[in-house]
Amino acid sequence: MTADDDAKADLRSYLQEGRDVLVFKLDDLSEYDLRRPLTPTGTNLLGLVKHLAYVEMGYFGPTFGRPVAEVEPWMAEEGEPNWDLWATPEESRADVLALYRRAWAVTDATVAELALDAAGRVPWWSRPEVTLHRVLVHVIAETHRHAGHADIVRELIDGSVGNQSVGDNLPERDAAWWQRYRQELEAAARAAADRVP
Repeated sequence: MTADDDAKADLRSYLQEGRDVLVFKLDDLSEYDLRRPLTPTGTNLLGLVKHLAYVEMGYFGPTFGRPVAEVEPWMAEEGEPNWDLWATPEESRADVLALYRRAWAVTDATVAELALDAAGRVPWWSRPEVTLHRVLVHVIAETHRHAGHADIVRELIDGSVGNQSVGDNLPERDAAWWQRYRQELEAAARAAADRVP
C-alpha cells in the first residue's frame, strides 16, 4: 500500500463516517418528520441527504471529467432555488437514499481510480483548479457540517441524539438533569447579557 493509498483510506473513512451519521438520522421517522422544515430556511433531514447526493455526484463526477447524467440539472443550477434541499411528495425515503448511495458509488470509483494529486476543475470556485485531495477535504467538511445540522434537526423532532446510536456521544443523564443543565446555560447567557453595557 502506498502513502497515497493510506491517505485515501483515511479520507474515505472520515467521509463514510459523515455519510453514516446522516443516514442514521433518518431511522424510525415518519415521512412527515423526515421532510418537516424545522428552521426558518427550511432545513429538513431528507433534504440534507438529497443535497449531499448531488454534492458528491457533482464534485466527484464532472469536476474530474467523469459525466454523471443525474447531476446535470444540479450543475446547471436549473429549476427553483434550493430544489435539491427538499424531497417532493413523489420522492420516497428509499428514492433519496438510493440516490445518495449512487452518489457514494461515483465518489468511491473516482477516489479509487485517481491519484490524490489528480487535477480537476470547479468552475464556480474563485480558484477553480483543484486536486482530488482538495475536493475530498471539501466534501468531508460539507458532509460533516450537514451531519451537524441533522443532529440538531433530529433532536428538535423527537429529542433523539447520538452519532450511531441514541445518546452514544453524550453523557448518560436523565431528562431532569438535562433540563437543569439547559436552565443553567440560559441563566449564564442572561447574566452575560446583563453585564454588557
